[in-house]
Amino acid sequence: MNSPSLAACLIFSACLFCTGLAGVLLRRNLILILAGIELMLNAANINFVAFWRHHPASDDVAGPVMVLFALAIAAAEAAVGLALVISIFRHYKSTNPETMEDKSS
Repeated sequence: MNSPSLAACLIFSACLFCTGLAGVLLRRNLILILAGIELMLNAANINFVAFWRHHPASDDVAGPVMVLFALAIAAAEAAVGLALVISIFRHYKSTNPETMEDKSS
């Protein structure tokens, strides 16, 4: 089986990470910011698998196991993040981070 080169995997991962970072920095919606964070976590997972696949001892299962742990953490982060977004929307009636002000004053 012919797999892509390590450089190609790392370039793809870097592009995916930069897309996620741009989504986090440029978006005005909390849900899209969370989606950008998920893209960055997926880029890290691609790096784990790429380095595992191109390692001389790739018979070891450390790379895929690390990705499984990272996916579990990402799923938990998404659940907690969406719960926070719902709570913020109920309180402020908006998901735009710039429009949120302290309602107690």
